[in-house]
Amino acid sequence: MEQFDPSRQDFSPYGFSCVPWTPTRMPRSDRHNEIEANFLDSGTLTYLMAGRRVTVPAGRLTVFWGGIPHQILEFEGLTDYYVFTVPLAWFLQWRLPDHLTHAILHGAAITDPVAGNPAADRERFERWNEDLAAGSDGRQRAALLEIEARLLRLALSLAADAPKLASHRGPAIVEQQHLSRAEEMAGFIARSYTQPLTAEAIARHVGLHPNYAMALFQRTFGTTLTKYVCEHRLSHAQRLLVVSGDPIVNIAFNSGFGSLSRFNEAFRKSFGCTPREYRRQHESA
Repeated sequence: MEQFDPSRQDFSPYGFSCVPWTPTRMPRSDRHNEIEANFLDSGTLTYLMAGRRVTVPAGRLTVFWGGIPHQILEFEGLTDYYVFTVPLAWFLQWRLPDHLTHAILHGAAITDPVAGNPAADRERFERWNEDLAAGSDGRQRAALLEIEARLLRLALSLAADAPKLASHRGPAIVEQQHLSRAEEMAGFIARSYTQPLTAEAIARHVGLHPNYAMALFQRTFGTTLTKYVCEHRLSHAQRLLVVSGDPIVNIAFNSGFGSLSRFNEAFRKSFGCTPREYRRQHESA
């Protein structure tokens, strides 16, 4: 059974997978370039996702893009849950209805609004797990087709909410719970990362001294304020490179970077290629 490895590098690939996971409080956020789906038999799982609390309920498929920083804060009433991951390029090739694809790429965590048949979804995840473990190309293809169909059904269930999803700019199903100071800072960053941001401005927003704010944030999330801001900007730029034809220089500035050279340097360090190469890879995928 899988569980989060705090030592894994951001954007290390999970690939096409479907496995049971053991829930654990994550000391830092994870980011990966796959679409992720969670399914719980019971209980709840609460993420900090792009600076907001998002609760995954039992019995309903929940889907989000792993490129959005996500971190399990707490869980109740479950000992394991199923996760499938599908590479982003494959997901985009399916050309699912725009209201679903758009919302996911803009950071929404989409939970099926229809209760449906939880036992059937559990059976699907178990079968996909067996199919991928078998190492058979035919069974992998069957699982992939079934996952595509399941996401299409999710999109059809959401059709009535399409106008609301089309204007979505942040995670769905947000619990309005009290946030710690560190979580308040994460939320402020998630809302403001496209603007010039300093540690002083972030600390001032939550009424803390900058040095204390930086130490508190790193102790809580295992990363620095500066790196966390950069992660959001890179995630934003990554999506624009895939879904838009905007010039790269415009993407750099629209994502919050102060210069094209700084953007190129940060992007190459995080993804191992230039923004232009990344866009070309997805165009040919």
